[in-house]
Amino acid sequence: MAVRTNADRLVTQILAGEVWPALADRHGYRVDADGTPFLLPGMGGVTLGVHPGDRATGYEADHLEPGLSVRHRDAGANMALQFLSCVGNTVTVRSGPAAGFTGKVIGQHAYVLVDLVEEELAQVSTGDQVTVAARGQGLKLLDHPDVVAKNLDPGLLDRLPVRTRADGRLEVGVAARVPAVAVGAGAGMVSEFANTDLMGAYAGQGEDLSLGLESLRIGDLVVLEDSDHRFGRGFRPGYLTIGVISTGHCRLYGHGPGPSSILSGPAEAFHIVDDPDACLGGLL
Repeated sequence: MAVRTNADRLVTQILAGEVWPALADRHGYRVDADGTPFLLPGMGGVTLGVHPGDRATGYEADHLEPGLSVRHRDAGANMALQFLSCVGNTVTVRSGPAAGFTGKVIGQHAYVLVDLVEEELAQVSTGDQVTVAARGQGLKLLDHPDVVAKNLDPGLLDRLPVRTRADGRLEVGVAARVPAVAVGAGAGMVSEFANTDLMGAYAGQGEDLSLGLESLRIGDLVVLEDSDHRFGRGFRPGYLTIGVISTGHCRLYGHGPGPSSILSGPAEAFHIVDDPDACLGGLL
């Protein structure tokens, strides 16, 4: 059965931002979990060649942010962009050669991350202005009062492998199950800001670092076990959080591919189904 929501009571707010440049400091190098120095493309800018449905690991990159990395120069306006942008929101490029092209929010990191088709993405430059049609914060699942929804465009919810079961639980298809031990950077933060980095997906490094997450894809729906993201992010036995993988490969220890939180609540409120096709690839 389709999930009933209060989508007809939500408003859309147009938020402004710009494509932020990639940044580095004069020292350049960082070190991975084995102490090996690296200097690789990372956060910010326009990142080509990685889209929802593509592998999240295995790249020569650190803190890989697919597509556009968007923020606002004003600190308060930037926090509104972070808190109110939701996965699935429409983003429109407003300046430069790519003006008029549209994409979709795929998650948050230090920036709001936006996917466009490759040919259009290649025409965007840092400094280009964009607007986000922000809609989704305040979304409620009417038949699932114990489940908190956040960072989720209601139009995308309708296309995800999510439904209300006859027994009253919320059925969610996920591409991977993530143990609580994998949760790294991002724990302790508000769950409308940035995402949660997953350790144990260090493709190409030691087997002792692996938690079997190297096959994650950008856009995968995952379940974080024993994780409560209703009012922040923390470890809590008996709770689950559903996230969408929005960032990719990371060499920095304690970090990794990261899901943006979209649903969270007591485990008994969910029925989790393993579904290898549970990914934003093709849905956006």
